[in-house]
Amino acid sequence: MVSLLDGLSVISDNYDGYIIDLWGVMHDGVQAFPEALDCVARLKQAGKGIAILSNAPRRAEAVIARNADLGIAPDLADVVMSSGEDTWLHLNERPDAWYQALGRRCYHLGPDRDHGMREGLDYDFVERLEKADFILNTGTLAFDHTMEDYSELLEAALALKLPMVCANPDLVVIRGGVMEYCAGSVAERYEQLGGQVRSHGKPHRGVYDRCFSMMGVTDRSRIAGIGDSLRTDIAGAEAVGIASIFVADGIHRAELNVDSSGIPEPDRLKNLFSAARARPVAALPRLRW
Repeated sequence: MVSLLDGLSVISDNYDGYIIDLWGVMHDGVQAFPEALDCVARLKQAGKGIAILSNAPRRAEAVIARNADLGIAPDLADVVMSSGEDTWLHLNERPDAWYQALGRRCYHLGPDRDHGMREGLDYDFVERLEKADFILNTGTLAFDHTMEDYSELLEAALALKLPMVCANPDLVVIRGGVMEYCAGSVAERYEQLGGQVRSHGKPHRGVYDRCFSMMGVTDRSRIAGIGDSLRTDIAGAEAVGIASIFVADGIHRAELNVDSSGIPEPDRLKNLFSAARARPVAALPRLRW
Protein backbone atom coordinates (compact mmCIF):
# COMPACT_ATOMS: atom_id res chain seq x y z
CA MET A 1 0.00 0.00 0.00
CA VAL A 2 1.39 3.41 -1.03
CA SER A 3 1.33 5.93 1.81
CA LEU A 4 -0.52 9.20 1.22
CA LEU A 5 1.58 11.85 2.95
CA ASP A 6 0.44 15.32 3.91
CA GLY A 7 3.65 16.84 2.57
CA LEU A 8 7.11 16.04 1.23
CA SER A 9 8.92 17.01 4.45
CA VAL A 10 8.15 13.56 5.88
CA ILE A 11 10.56 11.88 3.42
CA SER A 12 12.60 14.78 2.06
CA ASP A 13 15.83 13.64 3.72
CA ASN A 14 15.63 10.25 2.01
CA TYR A 15 16.90 11.79 -1.24
CA ASP A 16 19.68 14.11 -2.35
CA GLY A 17 18.16 15.05 -5.68
CA TYR A 18 14.72 15.56 -7.13
CA ILE A 19 13.50 15.52 -10.75
CA ILE A 20 10.26 17.49 -10.70
CA ASP A 21 7.50 17.74 -13.28
CA LEU A 22 6.10 21.15 -14.21
CA TRP A 23 2.53 21.11 -15.51
CA GLY A 24 0.13 19.81 -12.86
CA VAL A 25 2.82 19.87 -10.18
CA MET A 26 4.40 23.35 -10.27
CA HIS A 27 1.71 25.17 -12.28
CA ASP A 28 -1.56 24.69 -14.16
CA GLY A 29 -0.59 26.51 -17.34
CA VAL A 30 -2.00 29.77 -15.98
CA GLN A 31 -0.24 30.33 -12.65
CA ALA A 32 2.33 28.70 -10.37
CA PHE A 33 1.20 26.89 -7.23
CA PRO A 34 2.47 28.76 -4.12
CA GLU A 35 2.75 25.56 -2.04
CA ALA A 36 4.91 23.95 -4.71
CA LEU A 37 7.19 26.99 -4.94
CA ASP A 38 7.63 26.96 -1.18
CA CYS A 39 8.36 23.22 -1.16
CA VAL A 40 11.02 23.39 -3.87
CA ALA A 41 12.62 26.42 -2.23
CA ARG A 42 12.89 24.46 1.03
CA LEU A 43 14.48 21.53 -0.81
CA LYS A 44 17.03 23.83 -2.37
CA GLN A 45 17.79 25.48 0.97
CA ALA A 46 18.46 21.99 2.34
CA GLY A 47 21.10 21.46 -0.36
CA LYS A 48 19.11 19.10 -2.57
CA GLY A 49 19.82 18.93 -6.30
CA ILE A 50 16.78 20.17 -8.21
CA ALA A 51 16.00 19.36 -11.84
CA ILE A 52 12.77 20.50 -13.47
CA LEU A 53 11.87 18.10 -16.25
CA SER A 54 8.95 19.02 -18.48
CA ASN A 55 7.32 17.32 -21.44
CA ALA A 56 7.07 20.73 -23.09
CA PRO A 57 7.65 20.74 -26.87
CA ARG A 58 9.99 23.72 -26.74
CA ARG A 59 13.59 24.54 -25.91
CA ALA A 60 14.73 24.66 -22.29
CA GLU A 61 15.37 28.42 -22.48
CA ALA A 62 11.78 28.96 -23.59
CA VAL A 63 10.56 26.84 -20.68
CA ILE A 64 12.63 28.93 -18.24
CA ALA A 65 11.20 32.15 -19.69
CA ARG A 66 7.63 30.84 -19.50
CA ASN A 67 8.22 29.65 -15.93
CA ALA A 68 9.27 33.18 -14.98
CA ASP A 69 6.05 34.53 -16.49
CA LEU A 70 4.09 32.10 -14.30
CA GLY A 71 6.02 33.04 -11.16
CA ILE A 72 8.69 30.31 -11.09
CA ALA A 73 12.06 32.01 -10.61
CA PRO A 74 14.89 30.90 -12.94
CA ASP A 75 17.18 30.15 -9.99
CA LEU A 76 14.70 27.82 -8.27
CA ALA A 77 16.14 24.79 -10.09
CA ASP A 78 19.70 23.75 -10.82
CA VAL A 79 18.67 22.14 -14.10
CA VAL A 80 15.77 22.72 -16.49
CA MET A 81 15.29 20.09 -19.20
CA SER A 82 12.41 19.56 -21.60
CA SER A 83 11.26 16.99 -24.12
CA GLY A 84 11.58 19.76 -26.69
CA GLU A 85 15.23 20.34 -25.80
CA ASP A 86 15.97 16.63 -26.09
CA THR A 87 14.17 16.56 -29.45
CA TRP A 88 16.07 19.60 -30.74
CA LEU A 89 19.41 18.11 -29.73
CA HIS A 90 18.61 14.86 -31.56
CA LEU A 91 17.52 16.76 -34.68
CA ASN A 92 20.65 18.89 -34.53
CA GLU A 93 23.17 16.15 -33.76
CA ARG A 94 21.55 13.22 -35.65
CA PRO A 95 23.19 10.80 -33.19
CA ASP A 96 21.95 7.51 -34.64
CA ALA A 97 20.98 5.80 -37.86
CA TRP A 98 17.28 6.62 -37.47
CA TYR A 99 17.95 10.36 -37.38
CA GLN A 100 20.62 10.20 -40.04
CA ALA A 101 18.05 8.69 -42.41
CA LEU A 102 15.36 11.34 -41.85
CA GLY A 103 16.19 13.66 -44.72
CA ARG A 104 16.27 17.47 -44.69
CA ARG A 105 12.68 18.48 -45.47
CA CYS A 106 10.51 18.83 -42.38
CA TYR A 107 6.77 19.39 -42.05
CA HIS A 108 6.15 21.00 -38.65
CA LEU A 109 2.80 20.12 -37.08
CA GLY A 110 2.29 22.49 -34.19
CA PRO A 111 1.16 25.99 -33.17
CA ASP A 112 3.11 29.14 -33.95
CA ARG A 113 4.28 29.39 -30.34
CA ASP A 114 6.44 26.30 -30.93
CA HIS A 115 8.34 27.76 -33.90
CA GLY A 116 11.34 28.31 -31.64
CA MET A 117 11.97 24.59 -32.09
CA ARG A 118 13.01 25.35 -35.67
CA GLU A 119 15.66 27.92 -34.80
CA GLY A 120 19.25 26.83 -35.34
CA LEU A 121 18.34 23.62 -37.15
CA ASP A 122 19.73 22.89 -40.60
CA TYR A 123 16.47 21.70 -42.15
CA ASP A 124 14.12 22.97 -44.83
CA PHE A 125 10.69 23.54 -43.26
CA VAL A 126 7.98 22.93 -45.84
CA GLU A 127 4.28 23.80 -45.82
CA ARG A 128 2.97 20.74 -47.67
CA LEU A 129 3.18 17.11 -46.57
CA GLU A 130 4.04 15.82 -50.03
CA LYS A 131 7.19 17.96 -49.99
CA ALA A 132 8.38 16.56 -46.63
CA ASP A 133 10.77 13.78 -45.62
CA PHE A 134 9.43 13.65 -42.05
CA ILE A 135 7.07 15.32 -39.57
CA LEU A 136 8.06 17.23 -36.45
CA ASN A 137 5.04 17.02 -34.13
CA THR A 138 4.90 19.58 -31.32
CA GLY A 139 1.14 19.50 -30.77
CA THR A 140 -2.29 20.47 -32.01
CA LEU A 141 -2.86 23.72 -33.86
CA ALA A 142 -5.62 24.95 -31.55
CA PHE A 143 -6.59 24.36 -27.91
CA ASP A 144 -10.04 23.03 -28.83
CA HIS A 145 -8.94 20.59 -31.54
CA THR A 146 -9.65 16.87 -31.21
CA MET A 147 -7.94 13.95 -32.90
CA GLU A 148 -10.64 13.89 -35.59
CA ASP A 149 -9.28 17.22 -36.84
CA TYR A 150 -6.06 15.40 -37.82
CA SER A 151 -7.46 12.22 -39.39
CA GLU A 152 -7.02 13.40 -42.98
CA LEU A 153 -3.51 14.73 -42.38
CA LEU A 154 -2.33 11.57 -40.62
CA GLU A 155 -3.78 9.30 -43.29
CA ALA A 156 -2.00 11.35 -45.96
CA ALA A 157 1.26 11.17 -43.99
CA LEU A 158 0.88 7.40 -43.67
CA ALA A 159 0.38 7.05 -47.42
CA LEU A 160 3.62 8.99 -47.91
CA LYS A 161 5.36 6.79 -45.28
CA LEU A 162 6.61 9.82 -43.39
CA PRO A 163 8.30 9.15 -40.04
CA MET A 164 7.23 11.38 -37.16
CA VAL A 165 9.34 12.95 -34.41
CA CYS A 166 7.17 13.67 -31.37
CA ALA A 167 8.45 16.43 -29.07
CA ASN A 168 5.92 15.82 -26.28
CA PRO A 169 4.68 12.32 -25.36
CA ASP A 170 1.89 13.66 -23.12
CA LEU A 171 -1.60 12.73 -24.30
CA VAL A 172 -3.51 15.54 -22.60
CA VAL A 173 -2.91 18.46 -20.28
CA ILE A 174 -5.18 20.46 -17.99
CA ARG A 175 -4.89 24.19 -18.67
CA GLY A 176 -6.70 26.24 -16.05
CA GLY A 177 -9.10 23.35 -15.44
CA VAL A 178 -9.78 22.58 -19.12
CA MET A 179 -8.41 19.48 -20.88
CA GLU A 180 -6.41 19.88 -24.09
CA TYR A 181 -4.88 17.28 -26.38
CA CYS A 182 -1.09 17.21 -26.66
CA ALA A 183 1.38 16.02 -29.29
CA GLY A 184 1.42 12.55 -27.73
CA SER A 185 -2.21 11.98 -28.68
CA VAL A 186 -1.44 12.83 -32.31
CA ALA A 187 1.59 10.51 -32.23
CA GLU A 188 -0.44 7.72 -30.63
CA ARG A 189 -3.11 7.98 -33.32
CA TYR A 190 -0.42 7.91 -36.04
CA GLU A 191 1.12 4.78 -34.51
CA GLN A 192 -2.31 3.16 -34.36
CA LEU A 193 -2.66 3.79 -38.09
CA GLY A 194 0.74 2.15 -38.66
CA GLY A 195 2.97 5.21 -38.75
CA GLN A 196 6.55 5.27 -37.48
CA VAL A 197 7.12 7.54 -34.46
CA ARG A 198 10.17 8.49 -32.40
CA SER A 199 9.21 10.23 -29.13
CA HIS A 200 11.31 12.26 -26.69
CA GLY A 201 10.72 13.13 -23.07
CA LYS A 202 9.25 11.22 -20.15
CA PRO A 203 8.99 8.23 -19.81
CA HIS A 204 11.92 7.65 -22.24
CA ARG A 205 15.37 7.10 -20.78
CA GLY A 206 17.31 9.61 -22.87
CA VAL A 207 15.86 12.74 -21.28
CA TYR A 208 16.53 11.36 -17.78
CA ASP A 209 20.14 10.62 -18.70
CA ARG A 210 20.57 14.27 -19.64
CA CYS A 211 19.20 15.31 -16.24
CA PHE A 212 21.48 12.89 -14.38
CA SER A 213 24.56 14.22 -16.16
CA MET A 214 23.65 17.82 -15.26
CA MET A 215 22.40 17.38 -11.67
CA GLY A 216 25.59 16.35 -9.92
CA VAL A 217 23.89 13.53 -7.97
CA THR A 218 25.43 10.26 -9.13
CA ASP A 219 23.77 7.78 -6.77
CA ARG A 220 20.40 7.04 -8.35
CA SER A 221 19.13 5.44 -5.16
CA ARG A 222 19.25 8.97 -3.71
CA ILE A 223 17.15 10.56 -6.50
CA ALA A 224 13.35 10.79 -6.64
CA GLY A 225 11.09 11.84 -9.49
CA ILE A 226 7.95 13.80 -8.62
CA GLY A 227 5.01 13.97 -10.99
CA ASP A 228 1.27 13.68 -11.53
CA SER A 229 1.21 11.32 -14.52
CA LEU A 230 1.48 7.57 -14.03
CA ARG A 231 2.15 7.08 -17.73
CA THR A 232 5.09 9.49 -17.97
CA ASP A 233 6.40 10.74 -14.61
CA ILE A 234 5.97 7.62 -12.50
CA ALA A 235 6.66 5.06 -15.24
CA GLY A 236 9.69 7.02 -16.41
CA ALA A 237 11.23 7.28 -12.95
CA GLU A 238 10.71 3.59 -12.29
CA ALA A 239 12.17 2.66 -15.70
CA VAL A 240 15.47 4.45 -14.98
CA GLY A 241 15.79 3.09 -11.46
CA ILE A 242 14.92 6.08 -9.30
CA ALA A 243 12.17 6.47 -6.72
CA SER A 244 8.89 8.08 -7.73
CA ILE A 245 6.49 10.29 -5.79
CA PHE A 246 2.96 10.74 -7.13
CA VAL A 247 0.96 14.00 -6.98
CA ALA A 248 -2.77 13.22 -6.82
CA ASP A 249 -4.31 16.59 -7.68
CA GLY A 250 -3.08 16.64 -11.27
CA ILE A 251 -3.86 14.83 -14.49
CA HIS A 252 -5.62 12.00 -12.63
CA ARG A 253 -7.72 14.23 -10.36
CA ALA A 254 -11.06 13.27 -11.93
CA GLU A 255 -10.34 9.54 -11.67
CA LEU A 256 -9.33 9.98 -8.04
CA ASN A 257 -12.22 12.31 -7.17
CA VAL A 258 -9.91 14.58 -5.19
CA ASP A 259 -11.47 16.98 -2.73
CA SER A 260 -10.85 20.72 -2.45
CA SER A 261 -7.55 20.15 -0.63
CA GLY A 262 -6.28 17.60 -3.16
CA ILE A 263 -7.01 14.50 -1.09
CA PRO A 264 -7.99 11.52 -3.30
CA GLU A 265 -10.41 8.76 -2.38
CA PRO A 266 -8.19 6.00 -0.90
CA ASP A 267 -9.78 3.11 -2.81
CA ARG A 268 -9.54 4.97 -6.09
CA LEU A 269 -5.89 5.73 -5.46
CA LYS A 270 -5.18 2.08 -4.67
CA ASN A 271 -7.03 0.91 -7.78
CA LEU A 272 -5.27 3.43 -9.99
CA PHE A 273 -1.84 2.23 -8.89
CA SER A 274 -2.90 -1.42 -9.21
CA ALA A 275 -4.22 -0.98 -12.75
CA ALA A 276 -1.04 0.80 -13.85
CA ARG A 277 1.23 -1.56 -11.89
CA ALA A 278 2.85 1.57 -10.47
CA ARG A 279 4.88 1.50 -7.28
CA PRO A 280 5.64 5.05 -6.14
CA VAL A 281 7.30 5.32 -2.74
CA ALA A 282 4.63 7.79 -1.65
CA ALA A 283 1.74 9.94 -2.83
CA LEU A 284 1.05 13.60 -2.06
CA PRO A 285 -2.22 15.52 -2.47
CA ARG A 286 -0.17 18.32 -4.02
CA LEU A 287 3.51 19.19 -4.05
CA ARG A 288 3.85 20.87 -0.69
CA TRP A 289 6.15 20.83 2.29
